[in-house]
Amino acid sequence: MALYCAISNEVPELPVVSPTSGAVFEKRVIEKYIIENGVDPINGKELRVEDLIEIKTPPIVKPKPPSATSIPATLKSMQDEWDALMLHAFTQRQQLQTARQELSHALYQHDAACRVIARLTKEVTAAREALATLKPQAGIVAPQPSHQAEAGAAHGGVTAAGMSGSVVARLQERATALTQERKRRGRTVPEGLLAPDQIRAFLTLASHPGLHSASVPGILALDINPSDHSKLLTGGNDRNATVFNKDTEQVVAILKGHSKKVTRVIYHPDEDTVITASPDHTIRVWNVPTSQTTVILRSHDGPVTGLSLHPTGDYVLSTSTDQHWAFSDIRTGTLLTKVSDFSGVSLTTAQFHPDGLIFGTGTENSQVKIWDLKEQSNVANFPGHVGPVTSISFSENGYYLATAAEDACVKLWDLRKLKNFKTIQLDEGYAIKELCFDQSGTYLAIAGTDVRVYLCRQWQELKVFNDHTAAATGVRFGKNAQYIASTSMDRTLKLYGIE
Repeated sequence: MALYCAISNEVPELPVVSPTSGAVFEKRVIEKYIIENGVDPINGKELRVEDLIEIKTPPIVKPKPPSATSIPATLKSMQDEWDALMLHAFTQRQQLQTARQELSHALYQHDAACRVIARLTKEVTAAREALATLKPQAGIVAPQPSHQAEAGAAHGGVTAAGMSGSVVARLQERATALTQERKRRGRTVPEGLLAPDQIRAFLTLASHPGLHSASVPGILALDINPSDHSKLLTGGNDRNATVFNKDTEQVVAILKGHSKKVTRVIYHPDEDTVITASPDHTIRVWNVPTSQTTVILRSHDGPVTGLSLHPTGDYVLSTSTDQHWAFSDIRTGTLLTKVSDFSGVSLTTAQFHPDGLIFGTGTENSQVKIWDLKEQSNVANFPGHVGPVTSISFSENGYYLATAAEDACVKLWDLRKLKNFKTIQLDEGYAIKELCFDQSGTYLAIAGTDVRVYLCRQWQELKVFNDHTAAATGVRFGKNAQYIASTSMDRTLKLYGIE
């Protein structure tokens, strides 16, 4: 049986065997390889020339040494070149095999990395969707435990009945329905919503100065009936609330009962009912057709400073200088819960998130706080303002929050990331009284030294109204931003739109 060199695949003249791999080689070829690499070419183990074992074979008679110009010399040169070529080819085969193994390993790693990235991307997307409903688990500050106000004489107020399981279930059911509706609606612009260029073309359509007493001038609050945008509700310095029909230009009802000025008003979205608040410590629920009070809420021991209706239409949130927020049933007049802010300062404003499970409050020391209604705990704080917070407004998209204070700036917050992403700096000394998003979350209005309208996302100023002769105190959008209403300390209700 003939022996073949493991490198050149030729019958060796001087065969040797490697003790490490047992392979047969041509002696001169393997010696060259060992001198260059120092290892066995088959298994890569260390190998020395003296370790090679010669194999005894019948002697081959070699020709005489050729001269430099002879054919044998040429053959010898070609033999050397062949040996070098075989060594190179063998090395190339080894390197190719190694490269294939490394490439295979890299491809497996790449595939695994892609799978991990896809999974993490999916988890991040799910987390962001969860945060869109604002159940912050890791806010700017750690959640603070709630402290319900002590009942009875200790606080001089009404005993809180507590939030029953049925109330909590109703809140959750309504929030789930609203969240699903918002996701289904997506970013679709409502049909009939006016375009930015149309807002720029707005003019003053009407001015109504006779809604409140001239002897105690000033309109302090404004709201529009969500189900009938022809009806507007105002609260005045004269201690009255007025329901006005802009189409007929007639006063529908004058609501008298507060002993001090009316600072907050809400028009119920589903009923001909309005809610008012006053520094006289009370919140009143009114029946518009009869102009009579149906419920009086005495939830606070100080002036009521903030008022917001829950999306169910059955409960109201209020804040006060008594450093508490309260959650009350407007049907029965029952105080369900009353929680202390424990910051040692007055609360100045409040508003529910569109889903109703969380809400925001502003404080006299420039803090904006987000609360979990069911847990009655502070889940996030938004610092950054200077001076008392004057207004907060949640966008209908569910993740934008606008806040204003006595520092002449409006801050926009992303509730998904719990961070301030935009600050609108107004003129020095600009007194911001109220902020309001339209029902689609497309526009933001500011009432203060004047009335301004901004396009959301781009946060571009579209229009400035300077018609009031005193500070504007309230601003609201009509349906699909077809008109804008504002009130002022100059006693007037003004309407803006396209002629």
